[in-house]
Amino acid sequence: MAGAAALARIGQQQRPKVHTSQDAIRNQVKKELEAEAALLAENEKADAAEESKVPVKDFACLSVSGVYFTCPLTGATLTKSEREVHIKEAILMRFEEDDVEASVMMIHTFNKDREKVKAAVDIISKYVENICKNPTEEKYRKIKLSNKVFQDKVRCVEGSREFLQALEFISVMLPVEGQEEEEEFLVLPEQSPDALELMKERKDRLQRGEPVRAQLDRQPQAFRASANAMRFELPPEFYNLTAEELKKEQQQRSDLVEKNAMLRTKAMREKEEQRERKKYNYTLLRIRLPDGNLLQGTFYAWDRLPVLFGFVRESLVDGWQPFELIAPGGQKLQESEEVALAECNLVPAALLSFAWDAAVQADIAAAGGKRPALLKPALLETIQTLS
Repeated sequence: MAGAAALARIGQQQRPKVHTSQDAIRNQVKKELEAEAALLAENEKADAAEESKVPVKDFACLSVSGVYFTCPLTGATLTKSEREVHIKEAILMRFEEDDVEASVMMIHTFNKDREKVKAAVDIISKYVENICKNPTEEKYRKIKLSNKVFQDKVRCVEGSREFLQALEFISVMLPVEGQEEEEEFLVLPEQSPDALELMKERKDRLQRGEPVRAQLDRQPQAFRASANAMRFELPPEFYNLTAEELKKEQQQRSDLVEKNAMLRTKAMREKEEQRERKKYNYTLLRIRLPDGNLLQGTFYAWDRLPVLFGFVRESLVDGWQPFELIAPGGQKLQESEEVALAECNLVPAALLSFAWDAAVQADIAAAGGKRPALLKPALLETIQTLS
């Protein structure tokens, strides 16, 4: 009876401002972010100390200064070590604008275990479904925080409580039958039909949520025709190796020449090539255009061929026209094939050749059409000369 009376009082009151979604959340996570930033700084310091032992080329001689990422929420350019902390901070800032969107992002981004996220999302969705089916049943509008299912499946997932509070659940101490002390519940005041429809829509947003991930900055760059087109000097970030492993690899390159000269089966060679490809996180690709100019971009080693073709197409004035990309050795790449760049032996760097589709160009010429333009003006404005 006392619990019912408390619920009735809550339903009659105006919903108080829940500061958890703004001040308390930010304070709660701030310490965690500061700790992560401090740890990252220590790791970077250790990595720098290790890299100093490796004979890395002068910074000015590198083909690209490093690997960078773009935050989809702020547009900021980030290094690999800055990504996670920056995105978490950006999500927390979203609470001031849309606490539902921010809490959905929090759930799907802050938690690495996707199975735990799915379990929490399923349980929260069930809460909402039960409320919408039984809007006047107070038992469905109360969540006992000490409940084992809530403790094991929901509370452990960052952002879950913030999402429930965005749905208008309020923290209340209520008496529990058979206990002297009250316990904390999350309680939802009785909802109007319109509010119930809004809850369903917010549940759908939760279920559709995806992790917020920094996007690789491809750093598109045009270069003038150069005899150094095949010369690549890559920074350490391109390698999936420690500084010590990279040093050993550099020392063992001469041994590789002798090994290649040995009599080996095709299977042995392919197995070794596969091992080699796994050493790289990223790849730097240059595309030689018909006018001799070069287009350069950074890719994940496991990006698929359609990603490469899309990058080239976006860089061209007449990218809508069909074209071909030819890999080293004369292999014609197929845009329709979902094959990774690493599987095409295009790691850690490669020079490809570009050609317009000959048959289409012949038809255009026969019709009196103009030859297609190449790079977009924005790329030509910043064209550089390879050193």
